[in-house]
Amino acid sequence: MTVWRPEDAEPVTTEEELREAVAPPLDVIANKSVGGIDALSRQFIEAATLYFVATTAPDGSLDVSPRGDPSGVLVFDGGRALAFADRPGNRRLDSLRNLVRHPRIGMLFVVPGRADVLRVNGRAIVVRAAPFFDELAEDGVKPALAVVVEVEELFIHCANAFRRSGAWEPSTWPDAAALPNIGRLFTSQLETAERNGW
Repeated sequence: MTVWRPEDAEPVTTEEELREAVAPPLDVIANKSVGGIDALSRQFIEAATLYFVATTAPDGSLDVSPRGDPSGVLVFDGGRALAFADRPGNRRLDSLRNLVRHPRIGMLFVVPGRADVLRVNGRAIVVRAAPFFDELAEDGVKPALAVVVEVEELFIHCANAFRRSGAWEPSTWPDAAALPNIGRLFTSQLETAERNGW
């Protein structure tokens, strides 16, 4: 079993030390972000039925949540804003509670079968009513809440993570029967936390 001991590691504590390990990117990569959503990026976002939402609260608590939505994401205001529904889930509201206290948001948009990833950073507001709620309805049911994001930064992530992971290659997938199901994972987490006093 691998053991983590901080005294055995050599920490990186400055940006200069980071650059000793990794060369700077080309200018075109370093300056690739834009301040809105162009027509082709909108097409990609609207096809992304899977996306990830990252938020943080003033106290430093973090959340990264996957979102799956066949209705997708709305892009409006000339590409300067987008909106997505809050669909029923575990009702913890981790992301939304963070956004109410600290409106910064990061999103990664993934199109199944495509290795490319599109990223949006911006400021968000949680709303419980707006004229576009009809467009976010699923099976005729409007969401109780939605999130509107003022886009500040949009850029493409390279496809290396999905290529390396084999996420879309069934031949690389582990045997599902060999992995614990969600019930066993949940039980294991609770029992381990109780045993270790976490």
